[in-house]
Amino acid sequence: MKRVSQLFLIAFLATATLWAASDPLVGKWKLDPARSKATDLMRVAAAGENKYGLIFNSGDIENVVADGTDQPGIFGTTVSITVLAPDHWTVVRKQNGRTLLTGNWKLSADGKTLTDHFTAYQSNGTASAVDYVYLRSAGGTGFLSSWESQTDAVHDSFELQIQPYEGDGYSLINTSEGSTKNMRFDGKDYPCQGKYVSPGSASSGRRVNERALEVTDKINDRITDTQQIELSPDLKTLTVTMHPSGQSKPNIFVFDRE
Repeated sequence: MKRVSQLFLIAFLATATLWAASDPLVGKWKLDPARSKATDLMRVAAAGENKYGLIFNSGDIENVVADGTDQPGIFGTTVSITVLAPDHWTVVRKQNGRTLLTGNWKLSADGKTLTDHFTAYQSNGTASAVDYVYLRSAGGTGFLSSWESQTDAVHDSFELQIQPYEGDGYSLINTSEGSTKNMRFDGKDYPCQGKYVSPGSASSGRRVNERALEVTDKINDRITDTQQIELSPDLKTLTVTMHPSGQSKPNIFVFDRE
């Protein structure tokens, strides 16, 4: 039985290697920020007296009392809201006491625009700042509303790996997020894996043709986005067109083969 198992393993690895060599989607892909664009969404809702629900792109809600203290947030982080004035908030996210990011939010005089002076802090102490401009996309007063960014630029790069999965599927691995989407093309939802993956996350895929896929992402059976993944005719460029639920414009990510 041991010899049979070894022969079976060798045959499986040989098959996977041949498929990886012949399947043009399989490989490592590096994001090109200059050719990519993304719209950011966030929503602020009332959650009680001096308490607010924050919903960002992940779809998870964080209920935070606006008293400047660090409170439990998503993915093992803490988040705080400090109200400096009715039109001026500071939002800070930390992990294990280390500041990950700060958002300095300021409303325009007419209340239609929110400017976020956003600063991200790396583990080595370096910081990068970006000014995001959001337009109110729903009703509400003050910060209470849905907001859609008008800054489409992508500032960070990351690697996407596509590997064979169980014979007729794919593993989509985002190395920067430490997340993996395993899926077969059978219409079923497959749980997503990773330290920073929202609970209840799952994905399903459909093979359109040799160079194209469609992926649907969900959280607790609610569709969060759909994606079209397409490889260029010269097999050198991978384009992911993402349509987040409730967002008017798609996010477009362009990758080069490594």
